[in-house]
Amino acid sequence: MNTAELVSIVVEKANVTKKEAAAVVKSLTRIIHESLKKHGEIKIARLGTFRVLAMKARNGANPRTLDKMIIPAMKLPRFRAAKALKDAVKGVETKSGKKKK
Repeated sequence: MNTAELVSIVVEKANVTKKEAAAVVKSLTRIIHESLKKHGEIKIARLGTFRVLAMKARNGANPRTLDKMIIPAMKLPRFRAAKALKDAVKGVETKSGKKKK
């Protein structure tokens, strides 16, 4: 699924205009980016947790030349799926007895 398809689904499910749905998707993306940069973690119930992983500098090698190099420290985004999302993907039944799709 790409952004355009996501916007179309939001239009259908939320009964809003395409312009409004696009603004919501764009805003959500921007909020996630800004929040990770500022706070380092976002938890969304039944979806999962976005967080920032801080990696230390480490030794490495250029795979083409095998020259030794130092890989600089960096921060990377990570996502850990919530149990509800994992169950939905597996098709496991919920507590209410309904099968998730």
